[in-house]
Amino acid sequence: MTTLSPIRRTGSAARGTGAAARPKVTGRLAFLLLGGIALLAGLDGALLLLGLAAPVDSARLSAVHGPLMVFGFVGTVVVLERAVAVRRGWAYLAPGLLGAGGIALISPLPLLAGQAALVAGSTVLLAIYAEIWRKQGSVSTAVQVLGALSGLMATIFWLRGIGIPRLAPLLILYLVLTIAGERLELSRISPTVNRRTEAWMLGIGLALSFGSVIALVWPIAGYPVLGAGMLALVAWLFRHDIATRMVRSSGLPRYMACCLLAGYGWLVVVGGIWLLQGPVYSGPAYDAMMHAVFLGFVMSMIMAHAPTILPAVLRRPLPYRPIMYLPAALLHVSLLARVLLGDAYGWPVLVQWGGVFNIVSVLLFVAIAVVSVLLGTTALPARTAPRTPPAPPAPPLRGSLL
Repeated sequence: MTTLSPIRRTGSAARGTGAAARPKVTGRLAFLLLGGIALLAGLDGALLLLGLAAPVDSARLSAVHGPLMVFGFVGTVVVLERAVAVRRGWAYLAPGLLGAGGIALISPLPLLAGQAALVAGSTVLLAIYAEIWRKQGSVSTAVQVLGALSGLMATIFWLRGIGIPRLAPLLILYLVLTIAGERLELSRISPTVNRRTEAWMLGIGLALSFGSVIALVWPIAGYPVLGAGMLALVAWLFRHDIATRMVRSSGLPRYMACCLLAGYGWLVVVGGIWLLQGPVYSGPAYDAMMHAVFLGFVMSMIMAHAPTILPAVLRRPLPYRPIMYLPAALLHVSLLARVLLGDAYGWPVLVQWGGVFNIVSVLLFVAIAVVSVLLGTTALPARTAPRTPPAPPAPPLRGSLL
């Protein structure tokens, strides 16, 4: 018999308990617009890095591609959800600063202006987590705080002149630990999650954080710790995440579970590279590592949770439609061609074509999401009740945009 943690309610459960602070939906759309601009600019930079023609030919876009996607796009969108949930007006400074930092990175302003805005936005994110912890601390919040600390460290070190390749573990852990903390919270209904499994998650998060610091000063020692920690995290997620049960469901829960489990699989690639190859700062292994995380894992998380979180932010339904499987499948198939064939066997043409279809899959998902929001919920015709008792309803899959 499992023992439930006495501090299980957190994150989404605890964040909505404060005094209401609800900016108009148009204000939230402005934050999403900032993230959308960063996404388009980041995809433009991706085309340039692939050696292909792009709508805007700018060396700056390719130079800031990584931070632009991690903080300007994903950071802005995810932190907006945190700000909406914590219900404090000052919390909207975090997505605002991250979004403004992304715009500054692609503007004629000095690079320092964008870097400083990202540092400030990451600092406000920690203040948001402090508010969450004040209301009700928990292991899942602690894991997310480790992720936020990694993001803050990455922005500070980048501001101080350390190159993005050396900061890759911090950028990766910024999003991976944020997601892992949310998944721990949402898996509280799983019969396998108890105090002991929560302690394992926290231990893995601490090991990964320790490894990322060691990797900065002693890469040969730090990267094996990172690799072992990442593989341990994948094992925890496949063993305890409720997605392993929801994949046997149907409709939206099954779609979300498929995206989640496929994303977890890409973390094996990252853990394997860290464990077997050690520090990688360029070349095919670096390309495989970065895109396995930020496309295979993070983008898959966004595709999974968009139908449940965007309505909470925009107050407009984003109905699940089976066509959502199309961009998700295209993302993973094209990434397989890019990483497991192009990068692994040194076939540049597959790296390029895989990258192109990576971009197509992201834009296709955005287009489907926008059209779905505009069309709204489509009423389905009533069906005759089955003769056999229906299966019990699946627990709702909620979470952040990650």
